[in-house]
Amino acid sequence: MTPRLTRRLLLAATTLAVPAIAHAQARRPLRIVIPFPPGGAVDGLGRVLADRLAPVLEQSVVVDNRSGGGGLIGADAVAKAPPDGTTIGVIGAATLCAAPFLQQTMPFDVARDFRAISQISDSAVLLAVNSEAATRRGWTDLGSLLAWCRANPGLFKVAHAGAATVSHLTLAALSAQSRAEFNQIPYRGGAQMTADLLNGTIEGSADLPTALVPQLESGRIRILGTSSGQRLGMLPAIPAFSETPGLQGFDIRSWNMIVTASATPAAEVERIAAAIRQVGTTQSFKDALRPLGYDAVVSESTAAAAALIASETPKWQRLVEVSGARVN
Repeated sequence: MTPRLTRRLLLAATTLAVPAIAHAQARRPLRIVIPFPPGGAVDGLGRVLADRLAPVLEQSVVVDNRSGGGGLIGADAVAKAPPDGTTIGVIGAATLCAAPFLQQTMPFDVARDFRAISQISDSAVLLAVNSEAATRRGWTDLGSLLAWCRANPGLFKVAHAGAATVSHLTLAALSAQSRAEFNQIPYRGGAQMTADLLNGTIEGSADLPTALVPQLESGRIRILGTSSGQRLGMLPAIPAFSETPGLQGFDIRSWNMIVTASATPAAEVERIAAAIRQVGTTQSFKDALRPLGYDAVVSESTAAAAALIASETPKWQRLVEVSGARVN
């Protein structure tokens, strides 16, 4: 190859590379809106995702915490963001599927204002009991607890995280389907709820894995089941509620969805979705989510993500109706 030809090839390669480099540099940062304060499980999920998306997208990714309104403020920020592919949000099932039936007024319309990109995580509510109370009452599993509750209506003191929360809706559904009456006690914070479960002030607690799983090693609590339709990957030894006779079909999952403004161009949506599928199926991503109380679950397509929201919404509507919960 002559020196002149070599120079021409190098020049051609450089000329082709410049637009690609300029395109990558020209992309504005991708903003991931987290509708809760820093330090929580959803915030941790968002930061794990941001760290892994940035190199795949060849784009800066920043986390933006917009807390308040039980998640509605952050979700509304995503719905009203410029539809240019620079803003996505980690929004939960309770906001997308239950809130429209809990709230008298909504700042957005889920079907009109959001475009689903991909599910990103799955979790469920765990039902735990104080170990001393379980031994004293003879609660060896969920079935024996429910039988005791039917024989002693209203005596089982079980806490949830407050009116209209996932744990509240789960307990209401469990009570209705099992025909067992509980003494449900709302709490404002998970830390106090866990402390009272450990010291025996309450006998049971319905909460997410991050609050309850760390207490298992102490031996002071027992987890009797998970509200998901099948056992969670992070807790394979904990039976699903649906394994208990009379609870077949019980399936309440606290999943998170990546969404963006509805008018975002399809090409941008698919670009982000492809990157999420690439990082979300890796073992390192799955391992990073488990300490946060999540199983990593990624939609096979944007259509599948949208279908999940559509199929889950009637179920959450029924949960709200059973619970009688209402906000504002």
